[in-house]
Amino acid sequence: MSLHRIHGGLVLAVPPRASASGAIRPCPLPPRLYLPLIDERGTLLQCRTAVGRRVRRGEPLALGADELATALPAPASGRIVAIEPRPVIRTDGGTAPHLVLEPEAGDEASSLPPLADWRELDASVLRRRLAEAGLVGLGGAGFATAQKLARRAATLIVNGAECEPYITCDEALLRERAADVVAGAEILARIAGAGEIVLALEDRLHEAAAAVRAAIGEHGAIRLELVPTVYPQGGERQLIELLCAREVPSGGWPADIGIVVHNVATAAAAWRAVVHGEALTTRLVSLGGRGVNEPGVFEVHLGTPVEALVAAGGGYTPQAARLIVGGPLMGVALPDDQAALTRTSNAVLVLGTEDLRAPGPELPCIRCGDCADACPVRLQPQELLRLLRDDDDAGAAAIGLADCIECGCCAVACPSQIPLVDGYRAAKSRLAATAAQRARADLARTRFVARGQRLTREQAEKVARVAARREALAQEQAAATTPSISDETTPATTAAPAPRMDKSAVLAAIARGKAKRAQNTTPPPREDEA
Repeated sequence: MSLHRIHGGLVLAVPPRASASGAIRPCPLPPRLYLPLIDERGTLLQCRTAVGRRVRRGEPLALGADELATALPAPASGRIVAIEPRPVIRTDGGTAPHLVLEPEAGDEASSLPPLADWRELDASVLRRRLAEAGLVGLGGAGFATAQKLARRAATLIVNGAECEPYITCDEALLRERAADVVAGAEILARIAGAGEIVLALEDRLHEAAAAVRAAIGEHGAIRLELVPTVYPQGGERQLIELLCAREVPSGGWPADIGIVVHNVATAAAAWRAVVHGEALTTRLVSLGGRGVNEPGVFEVHLGTPVEALVAAGGGYTPQAARLIVGGPLMGVALPDDQAALTRTSNAVLVLGTEDLRAPGPELPCIRCGDCADACPVRLQPQELLRLLRDDDDAGAAAIGLADCIECGCCAVACPSQIPLVDGYRAAKSRLAATAAQRARADLARTRFVARGQRLTREQAEKVARVAARREALAQEQAAATTPSISDETTPATTAAPAPRMDKSAVLAAIARGKAKRAQNTTPPPREDEA
């Protein structure tokens, strides 16, 4: 397969202390694990446990809002001691309710039955297993894996191209567990119905590439492709364009063009879930930067606070200046280290003072076009900036604001040091809030109209019932006053109808009766009056 060039992007140097070397290390289990009761989209999960209950590792604690209700498995055996609000790792900050789990000795697992004969099973059974095991995309987006595999695809791309500096968890996974990734890719392809499997890897990762080639062996359905290390070629849409020379439509999904993309860690987790019956309770997280003593890649229990991971890496150095979950360009800066790591937390970065660009004054846009040249989505960042500064969010949306992947290339390339991505994120939040408000208003309107229609229908039904009762009563009265056939054949015995008297005749009769009663009650005359 010949590779195709994508538009824009940046060639970034590999930073020092990027955690790439060394074997995967286990992160010690902390005294408490904190599990947010929202999914990666911010939707509230359906809690299936309660405070005081003891749970086993892998037991579902909550269910998602997706079609197959992807589970949130317990990362360790222990007891639920509280449900409390805590900060979440999101660009807009905020808090969310968290389950607080205290691990206990004797880590008993609640395993799912292994599906060793998965090649013979229907794709729906395998999708259900992935949902039960709690699999979501481990590359950062966090879409429910089972939901993402609901549509058929001709090509499966297994993404091992991280590209963003400091993130090395996928590289470590491929170096040490390439066989799990390859086997998991077969399962994902079986579910999606894909006849072609492409495993994409950065061309600088020589050890990982060698391990993947050894794992693939003679497997003809899987092909390894080495891609240039250009940020953000690890993005889903950019990788599709690079490998397949096809562009995902604006507002569409890769499945619309017959392609599905999954991260290498997702493939490995799918293998463990299907063949070994293991729920997703841990993930690999890279810890790097000048601000930490011992960078490395750690296997971390979900819900582990950032503080515990940094402690496993030897703690902070005196140079520590900024704490980020994710990469330096698309990551989320944290105010402290109390937030808990989730299924989409692939890296913790502790930048030193030398890594931070000195804040300079924001200068006016000079319309140089460097931001447009760097944009991998072919947007016009300077035009988006102009519209947003004129408070024209709708105009910015009309020229593709929603297609911005917030990679930060435009902000890095801008010579005027304009924080372009910050403005785009804020505008997206405003548009999302407006859309949510409009949806609520539409729902209220729909419910009001439906209520009016229901009341009108019920009133019409009531009128119809009353009319039917009146008709039935009239028929009964008519039947009671109609002479029978035997009466018609014997007219001599039939009583004549009573004469009808008018009102004046009735009154006259009443007057005569009163006069007669008065006459009968008059006393006789006395003898002296005779």
